[in-house]
Amino acid sequence: MARDLLDLLWRDHPDAPRRGTRGPQAKITTSRAVDAAITLADTDGLDAVTVRRLAAHLGVTAMALYPHIGSRDDLLVLMADAVHGRHAGPAADADDGWRDRVRRVAAADLALYTAHPWLLEVTDPRLALGPGTIAKYDRDLHAFDGTGLSDVDRDAAGTFVADFVRASARARRSAAAAVDMADLWGAWQDRLAAYVGETYPLARRVGAAAGEAMNTSYSPDAAWVFGLDRVLDALATRMDAAPPPR
Repeated sequence: MARDLLDLLWRDHPDAPRRGTRGPQAKITTSRAVDAAITLADTDGLDAVTVRRLAAHLGVTAMALYPHIGSRDDLLVLMADAVHGRHAGPAADADDGWRDRVRRVAAADLALYTAHPWLLEVTDPRLALGPGTIAKYDRDLHAFDGTGLSDVDRDAAGTFVADFVRASARARRSAAAAVDMADLWGAWQDRLAAYVGETYPLARRVGAAAGEAMNTSYSPDAAWVFGLDRVLDALATRMDAAPPPR
C-alpha cells in the first residue's frame, strides 16, 4: 500500500512512518525512484516519465513501484520538491538592498527552470506541502527583509516575482524551440516591409526599431532585463507605502 503523499514528501523526517522491518527489503526506495525520474525528465522530458517506464528503468514491476511513489501525479510532486530542496539559491547578503536580493532570487529561479525545463509543467498545488519547496519559499522570502512589508504583502511580492520568472522561462523555452528568427529577420525584413507597406505604421516603426536593436523579432534577454526592472519598480511603490521596519 502506498503511503500518503505528505508522508512520502517528508519521508526523511524523524516522525515519518517507517516501513516494517519484517520480510525482504525492497529493491528500491522512494528517493532512488525520484532521482531516476528526475534524470528521465531532464533527458527526455516529462512525457517520458511514466510509471511503467520508470519501473523498467529500475528493474522492478509497476506494482512494486507504486508503494514508493503513489500515483504518477504524486511522483511529479515528489520530483519537483526534490529539485527545490537541492536548489541552493543565491548567497544571502544582509548588506545588499532588497532590489539586489530579489534580482538574485529571480536569476537563480530562471537558472533552475533552464536546468529542469519540465518544472514549468508541474503546477500541482500540493507541491507547497513539501520540505524542499517550503525551504525554498522561506529562503526566497528573506529577499524582502528590512522592507517593512507585512507578511501577507511579503508573500504576494514573492508570488509576483515568481510568476514573472515562470512566464519568462516559458517564453525562453518557446524561443529556443522556434526557428532562428535572427536569420529570418535579416533575410526577410525588407520583403516584409514591402508587404506591409504603409499599413500599421506604428507597428512597422516600433518593430523596425526593436528588430534593428536586437537583430531579431524577440529577444528573451532584452525582455528579461526590461521586465525584471519593471517588476522591481512596481514593488518599490509598495515598499514606499510600507511602514518602516522595526
